[in-house]
Amino acid sequence: MKHLVENAIIVRNKTRLELLIERFNSKAQAKFYIERSGSTFNEYQIEHDNFYRSLDTVRENLAQYLKTKVIERSFLPSFIFSDNDLICVIGQDGLVANTAKYVNSLPILAINPDSLRYDGVLLPFVPDNFHQALVKVLTGSYNSKKITMAEASLNDGQKLLAFNDFFIGPSSHTSARYKITHNQSSEDQSSSGIIVSTGAGSTGWLSSLFNMANSMSNCFRPKTKTSKISSISKSSKSSFFDDDEKIPPQRLDWSAKELIFVVREPFRSKYSQVNITAGYVQKNLPLQIESYMPDQGIIFSDGIEADALKFNSGSIVKIGVAKETATLVLP
Repeated sequence: MKHLVENAIIVRNKTRLELLIERFNSKAQAKFYIERSGSTFNEYQIEHDNFYRSLDTVRENLAQYLKTKVIERSFLPSFIFSDNDLICVIGQDGLVANTAKYVNSLPILAINPDSLRYDGVLLPFVPDNFHQALVKVLTGSYNSKKITMAEASLNDGQKLLAFNDFFIGPSSHTSARYKITHNQSSEDQSSSGIIVSTGAGSTGWLSSLFNMANSMSNCFRPKTKTSKISSISKSSKSSFFDDDEKIPPQRLDWSAKELIFVVREPFRSKYSQVNITAGYVQKNLPLQIESYMPDQGIIFSDGIEADALKFNSGSIVKIGVAKETATLVLP
């Protein structure tokens, strides 16, 4: 479908060098601090220069066709996008995720500014090859992929989208207290929080939870089974970890209309249970969480805490598949 484009909005992050200069007030002071600690300052400079060369190339190409504006990631929550905007993200994969939930399904042209440093799973283009895709977007003949996003809806009407994942829990290193409801079952829980992941996010934060679980199984597997389980009946030996008992990391297609949730570090006690610790969120299997936290409860998405929703006592959130999707332009 043809998308009438009048403006190009370039979304970027500050470079690490720029953040260091903000911290130390000058480049010279930043360099002194880094080198005094034994690190190499030159790497920051090279990364910075590479980024700006890429940014200049992107801007020059876009300026041939469109009015362009550059905004930093911190302005995303308050920036008003138009239906006639083309979104150009230049940065790392996380910046695509941060951007997608604010742009109302507008096409995103994602560009890797430094392919030697960044993986670029969500960055199909580099500055030297995105021009052809740009022309296709302008003529309405571009290839794209629709990516499922998640939505958190609070009982007070507030909503938040997630490209990769939601975190529901405490804003500090305390326990989250809440009631969780899934698949017609409910229980009170205490944990370090809940992760709800989309297909796009299933290789990110979610995968680390499976890595942790399987690493623990390796750590606590008996080194010599014969000496440790000789007195255990054959029917009980299945309680010990075998290689084929590892939990396979759960992967969803980016367009899958379902989500995965995992409770982090659930704690069993007199008032908290651990029976609902993971599962799929689908249209007929929603996830609902009621906060028991008097303060410091939050919900944030894709690692951005700046626009987090407060999730304190009296708050109830329903999490499901969002109606909105992200549109990623492909080669």
